Amino acid sequence: MQNKKNLKVLIAKPGLDGHDRGAKVVAQALKEAGMEVVYSGLHRTIDQIVNIAVQEDVDVIGLSIMTGAHIPITQRLCQKIKERGIGNKMVFVGGVIPTRDVPKLKELGVAGVFPGGTPLAETIQFLQSISKKG
Repeated sequence: MQNKKNLKVLIAKPGLDGHDRGAKVVAQALKEAGMEVVYSGLHRTIDQIVNIAVQEDVDVIGLSIMTGAHIPITQRLCQKIKERGIGNKMVFVGGVIPTRDVPKLKELGVAGVFPGGTPLAETIQFLQSISKKG
């Protein structure tokens, strides 16, 4: 019945952040919801994340950031995406994200922000709505 490809999502762990349980839980939930998921593994640079996104031809890049460095990491990612000419890749961010930082992340071009404790169904619904638009 569904003839278009499933949404392909990269779940990436940038920098020195070694806490990946949440990222793995989100990745598994997205798989169970019918999405194709690529997990970057820990300690990836922005260049590595962008290269994976290009090589795997993902539709969406999801950053999982627990270190509090979400704004500078996201700035670098969005800049690198522009430099590589892959602005069609949607970005979302999850992890330890204070509410006060959500507007800044959206200003940078982030489509969705999911702080720790966000129900998995909310993230899935958000990505499914993106998939329907494409």
